[in-house]
Amino acid sequence: MSQTHQGHAGPVVLEVWCELQCTDCHTALDDVRALRARYGDRLDIVLRHFPLERHKHAFAAAQAAEEAAAQGRGWDYAEAVLARAEELGRVGEPLLIEVARELGLDAEEFDSALIDGRHILIVDADQAEGKAIGVTGTPTYVIGGERLDGGKSQDGLRARIEEIADRLLAAPDTP
Repeated sequence: MSQTHQGHAGPVVLEVWCELQCTDCHTALDDVRALRARYGDRLDIVLRHFPLERHKHAFAAAQAAEEAAAQGRGWDYAEAVLARAEELGRVGEPLLIEVARELGLDAEEFDSALIDGRHILIVDADQAEGKAIGVTGTPTYVIGGERLDGGKSQDGLRARIEEIADRLLAAPDTP
């Protein structure tokens, strides 16, 4: 996981607490893309998993996203699954394998990862950390130590993230 940096020493970290069966997280991708376009490598956008109990395929989807990250395509995979969040609710795990195939990833490795649970600890750790810092819904953002909850409304969140990122990027380096 990336470390948070102050000032220009490195990128500012934006954690996006997300759930891949969440249609609000799919909507939030427009903001994530706009932030990427505006800040480039000055903003390190980190996907964090917060599967919600009401979505029965979210935990498997988080594990699959970790397998995609292990294969070098974590965000691409997350975005592709989020684009089909409603379908994931109906189809379940076969959709996760299908998306892997569509992206040219090793789908058999995805199937194995979902069976052997090799990424469960990462997902469990994210979920526990999210609960510890007060994440209750998705999407939730953490930047500069501030938690911004987008689970009820995403109105104004991108502007608030930009305000914090601009402030952190302008701050002088601190030891």
